[in-house]
Amino acid sequence: MDQSVQESSSAQPQKKCSACSAKSSPEGSKTSGNEKSENKGTCGLKSLPFVYVLGQVEARFPNRSIEKEFVQIIERSKSTNFEHQQAFHSVLSQPENRYLARKLSWVLTKEGVPIYILLPTGPEDLDILLEAIRPSACPLDRQVVVGRKGPVAPPEMCGLEVPMVLVDHLYSLEYNDFIKSIRSESVTDEKFKAIARETFLRMMQLADNIGSTDKHRALNYLSVRYPAIYVKAAEELERNFLLTSVNAIFSRLSDNRKIVSVIQSFTNKETGAVEKYFVRVDLTEEFPFIVTKMAPYYDR
Repeated sequence: MDQSVQESSSAQPQKKCSACSAKSSPEGSKTSGNEKSENKGTCGLKSLPFVYVLGQVEARFPNRSIEKEFVQIIERSKSTNFEHQQAFHSVLSQPENRYLARKLSWVLTKEGVPIYILLPTGPEDLDILLEAIRPSACPLDRQVVVGRKGPVAPPEMCGLEVPMVLVDHLYSLEYNDFIKSIRSESVTDEKFKAIARETFLRMMQLADNIGSTDKHRALNYLSVRYPAIYVKAAEELERNFLLTSVNAIFSRLSDNRKIVSVIQSFTNKETGAVEKYFVRVDLTEEFPFIVTKMAPYYDR
């Protein structure tokens, strides 16, 4: 499967942000609720590029002091038979331990590789982050992060020199529930489930990116928000057409708006004939949306 990639960024003006505050202070992950609803002001950065990315959230200790405090809490608990992630979620979710949860660094990883440090932009985000580190029953579960990319984190945050992201929206994508929510009128449920899994794995390969370019944001958005791509893959396979590539190109409609066309190519297993379908996504602002629903695509 191939995929065209072109670096691009979108941005909007900001007020003094957590990313800038964190640059000079290890306590930078504390932000006021007002920052969540306002985006203009005197931030040192003129703009922050948008991010739409999939991964897994981990909690990490910024220093030895906080790590030792956590160990003491574990030792005082009645049960010490905790796995790493289970311990984090079980202990930090308790109200009396929230003081410690607020001190942790929240890291987004892909295949175990740290790519961003997540900065909550409101007090309610702590609950969402704690839920994100709950042990998952399915290895295909993902966390979806929508936010704004700041500078590289200072080493004192947790020793990782990766970019920080101001989190405006974070939610867990539970694979089993996601697939159950998609239906095809022309494909039986059992067959569709198998095809949808294969398509999901392919889309996750495409989503193996850091979600900071317009094309990557479009691919990531469609993989978790547009079930029609899974339905189309199942219906085409019924006709003996296999999904062979997904490409993202800037639309000719892109003028005052940033619009990307995502093209699915299907190849007939016997004849080699190729059919293409596309959907247009607007990425001008932080939250992508569909401009044109899936339709046949013809090369120009």
